[in-house]
Amino acid sequence: MRLSRVFSFPRTQRGAALGFAAAAVVALAGCASVKPQGPSASNTATSISTQTSRAYQGRFAVQYNDQNGQQRNAYGNFAWQETGDTVTLQLRSPLGQTLAIVTSSPASATLELPNRQPLTADNVSTLMQNALGFALPVEGLRYWLQPSPAPTSSARTEKDPEQPSRLKQITQDGWTIDYLAYADAPATGVKRINLSRLEPPLDIKLVLDQ
Repeated sequence: MRLSRVFSFPRTQRGAALGFAAAAVVALAGCASVKPQGPSASNTATSISTQTSRAYQGRFAVQYNDQNGQQRNAYGNFAWQETGDTVTLQLRSPLGQTLAIVTSSPASATLELPNRQPLTADNVSTLMQNALGFALPVEGLRYWLQPSPAPTSSARTEKDPEQPSRLKQITQDGWTIDYLAYADAPATGVKRINLSRLEPPLDIKLVLDQ
C-alpha cells in the first residue's frame, strides 16, 4: 500500500478523524513510555541504558475500537524525546494542532489534553485505563524501535532472509511488530513499522523521519 493512502484521508472526513484523535493517539503514547523492569527471559533481548537519549519524529495512523465497540481511525504526527527513563511524546493532528502531550517517568505519568486539566497516574497504563477505559502494554515500543524485543518477557523474532542482520518481525506480549522498511544509507534505523494486536483490536502504523 502506498504511504499516501495510509496517511491521507478525504477532506470531508478530517473533522471526524481529528475528533477521535485526541483519544486514539494516546494509544501510541502508551506504547512509547517504558521503564525496564529487570533481566530478560529472552536471550535475544537487549537492555537500554538508563542514560540513553533519543529523539524521533514521524507520522502515525491508528485504527482502534472505542469504548462502545465502534471502529475509529486517527492520523497525525508525533515528536518523541527520550532521556533515560523519561519519555515526552507530543501528538499533533495532520494540520499541526497539538492533540496530547504525554510525559512518562518511573515515578509517574502525565497526560495533557487541550483545554483540560492534566491527568496524572503512577504509570501510563493506569493513566490510559482511567482516561480511555482500556490500557496498552508500556513495555514495548521504546525497545521495538531499536529494533529489539523488550527485556521484560519472552519474545519470538524473525530475521529478514535477505538481510539477516535486520529483524523482520517480533511477536511479544500479544503484539505483532512488522518491520516494513529501514532507512537508506547513510541514515540508520527503522523507517516503517506496523504494530497489531487482536484483542482488543488495535493497529498502529508508524513512519519515522530520519
